[in-house]
Amino acid sequence: MLSTKPNRPVFALADANSFYASCEKVFRPDLRDLPVVVLSNNDGCVIAQSREAKALGIRMAGPWFEVEERAREIGAVAFSSNYELYANMSNRFMATLRQFSPRQEVYSIDECFLDLTGIKRDLIVYGQEIKETVTRWTGLPICVGMGHSKTLAKLANYYAKKQPKLNGVCDFTRISEEELDAVMEKLPVSSIWGIGRRLENSLKALGVANVSRLKHANLRRIRDRFGITMQRTVQELNGEPWLELEEAAPITKQVMSSRSFGQRVESLQELKEAISYHAANAAQRLRKQGLFASAVSVFIQNSPFDQAEFYGRTETVALPAPTECRLQITNAALWLLKKMYKPGVYYLKAGVMLSELVPEKGQQTDLFAYSSSSKKSGRLMETMDHINRKYQRSTIRLASEGVNRTWFMRRGFKSPNYTGEWSELPMAR
Repeated sequence: MLSTKPNRPVFALADANSFYASCEKVFRPDLRDLPVVVLSNNDGCVIAQSREAKALGIRMAGPWFEVEERAREIGAVAFSSNYELYANMSNRFMATLRQFSPRQEVYSIDECFLDLTGIKRDLIVYGQEIKETVTRWTGLPICVGMGHSKTLAKLANYYAKKQPKLNGVCDFTRISEEELDAVMEKLPVSSIWGIGRRLENSLKALGVANVSRLKHANLRRIRDRFGITMQRTVQELNGEPWLELEEAAPITKQVMSSRSFGQRVESLQELKEAISYHAANAAQRLRKQGLFASAVSVFIQNSPFDQAEFYGRTETVALPAPTECRLQITNAALWLLKKMYKPGVYYLKAGVMLSELVPEKGQQTDLFAYSSSSKKSGRLMETMDHINRKYQRSTIRLASEGVNRTWFMRRGFKSPNYTGEWSELPMAR
């Protein structure tokens, strides 16, 4: 057995399997054993596959029009991306995990680190309890990996997915160094957290083809060749934790809202509606995080595959003072759009980015009228957000966002928002 010091850290990584596809299956039990794929914006490419779809060879990132016929032949069911549903299911997933540890780091929409240091229980049994509780409360299938560092926990999670006999839970803290090395011999170096294709090729060129070889590599040579980050990865593989649990999310540096259009757009009016929508959406995300933006950027472009000459442009304006008001942000974005718009171009994509973000207490206001009404506008924004949360998104919106939204993203296979709209709740038959 591995030597266990009294306060040796123990990390767990809980990861939902095939998250987007699994969210769709939760409310469609008739699809439980069928292949399911989820498509990108405008139903363009496959961005998620269920376990059954992967087994049948439907490839990730493949254009839907190329694989659609094959998917229909094998009985695969396609869904458009339902981001509202996925975000709500992620919140439920994280809330369920929170009861199993005093410290939690939400790493992504479907991954979460937990601090299990000092828990006086069989961690395999505890991991199974976590897994079964999440499945019972949310319907999501998950795997749990545990190790003395975050990198080892991530690797244990990967191994749990690859070994059905483990029943979705793997604990690297309970096996000997020899047993762990034997496992690592079987795992490709690409299975290590943070090692992409380019880094994998560089390591293979040096004869480092599996995890065990990297674990036992010379630290000085690794640092000289790949830098301090790779050195710390090697140390983490040896059970020396360098990556701390980040309970508080770092302050966001940028907030972006953008989408490809459901159909090509030429008129300035339609572009104004799209930019107004994205400005309002970005401002809402900003307020949710308690941040204020000091700069607004807008971009528009046509398709690089058009026969016409490519036209893409980005403009940025610094605001007189930081703001979270959608009125001020939208006005700035529309002012930029007027400078950028070029008639005769069929635009395919547009977006708004807010940058130079500061918390409310860290902002420096101006001496003039721009920020003098911030308290009043703040109350207005709070009221609008409250109404839109209570009833439906965009119940109250700016007139410049339009009504018909012919430019809106195409989602021909979208499932109902089962968890976010009263009118779309699943009904018993």
